[in-house]
Amino acid sequence: MRPRGVHVAAAVVLCALSGPLLAACGSAGTGGLESAGPTRPAVGPVRLWSDLPPATNPPIDYGESDIQRVPGIRVTGDDVRSADAVEVVRAEVRARPDARTGPDGLYEETARAVAACASEPASCPVMRPYYRDLTGDGREELIVGIRMPEQQVAVRVYRAERGGLTRIMSTVDQVISVELAGRDLIMRVGSAGIPGYEYRTAWSWDERQGSMLPTRDEIVRVGPSGGRTPAGRLPGPGPSGTTGSSGTTGAGPSPVPPPPPEEAP
Repeated sequence: MRPRGVHVAAAVVLCALSGPLLAACGSAGTGGLESAGPTRPAVGPVRLWSDLPPATNPPIDYGESDIQRVPGIRVTGDDVRSADAVEVVRAEVRARPDARTGPDGLYEETARAVAACASEPASCPVMRPYYRDLTGDGREELIVGIRMPEQQVAVRVYRAERGGLTRIMSTVDQVISVELAGRDLIMRVGSAGIPGYEYRTAWSWDERQGSMLPTRDEIVRVGPSGGRTPAGRLPGPGPSGTTGSSGTTGAGPSPVPPPPPEEAP
């Protein structure tokens, strides 16, 4: 006579293999398999106006993929912490002192204040730097913010390579906050042009471009308690700024993850 446990194991295997054909598998005995109910059929995307012609003009360049070597800055052991954030921004201002638009663009008074940071540190617009591995290569990147008039903030990210620094992100907007979530840099902008809503853009490293790109761009509803809920994708280019502001990229990405508490640089 076979042991009783053999019969129990055989019954479990039979139920697992038979699936919905054995409706009574979960009906007898405690601990038996139970049906989760019918599964809704998957619904794929449906293309509208399929006769629309392909694009003949390149998309508007928002400057997201502009990559520039910072002139005159050397780093030790490809460690971004060996570079002074103020000196990095000053080197860029010296290289392009008249830049008012594009990834190097700064207000004239901001450029003058950056140039005078050494003699007037109290009015220096370069904020304290942060460090985070945003590219996934195990080394930190340098994250710099520059205050400008009308609550405009320039956010720049630098990567150490070949003994120097390469700027892999530069954008300007009217920023409420900048947050880190994993390897994403999330920017919140105060006005979406709709009362009770704000813009939120997640910038992520793109290996192919070798730069940070705005991979998720949302209009977010701000609740009465200050909580934020995704309200859908932006229908077009993101908020305007002095330099490249983000536009929509792709369709229907997952919501931006909630940011962690601010950490020490």
